[in-house]
Amino acid sequence: MIFDLDGTLVQTEKLKARSYAQAAVELCPDCATYDAVVEGYKDVVGRSREEVASTLMERFGLEEASRKRMDELGASEPWEAYVQVRLDIFEDLIADPDVLRENRWPRTIELLETARDRCSRVALATTSHRDRTETILEALELEDAFDLIATSDDVDDDKPDPEIYVLIADELEAPPDTCLVIEDSPAGVRAALAAGMHVVAVATPFTLEHLKALDELDPGSLVEDHDALLALVEQRIKELGSVKNPERTEEHSR
Repeated sequence: MIFDLDGTLVQTEKLKARSYAQAAVELCPDCATYDAVVEGYKDVVGRSREEVASTLMERFGLEEASRKRMDELGASEPWEAYVQVRLDIFEDLIADPDVLRENRWPRTIELLETARDRCSRVALATTSHRDRTETILEALELEDAFDLIATSDDVDDDKPDPEIYVLIADELEAPPDTCLVIEDSPAGVRAALAAGMHVVAVATPFTLEHLKALDELDPGSLVEDHDALLALVEQRIKELGSVKNPERTEEHSR
């Protein structure tokens, strides 16, 4: 079983939304409310920083306020100034172990514990960089939970490109059709399916509508109620003919 990190094990998208909202209010208190920006972020989740910042900046009239901060922040475009303010806020959130623990997804972490007993190998595939990945895993006390961890530092192309999932299958010598991926985003789902793997998509308030609109995803593999996650995955494991977890070796750790 292969897990995504951001949005799947921890509510990173919620923290990103908070950072964009707080940055918008900081830049222009009269332009937008915190709650309005959080809601607006749902429409652009999963897009590039430039797309997210530019869309929110236009929607809430933040360009002038962002432009005034460009020189101070070393930005060449207004959207870059908005992103820099937002990143400083986000990094403070991520650096706080209590914030990360408060925003974990308990059902997917419960599933991870089950996977370690039921599956031959358990891996992590994340588009976060390795240093941030390690920070999050340590805060969640999951640093030793995986046989293999692959991050954006290990690949040339991030999701929806399947490279990271192909890498994991190769490293673990696991045929792709024996792998079950737990994802929360359309990009992650597309990447896993393109790699020839099975997928269970765990929806969040930020990704639900995007996942529903994903033609490639079997509706039966979409989990809206997290309490139903374990039962659905148990069914998928039976279908895949899972085996009892063999003894792990150091050569499969990374």
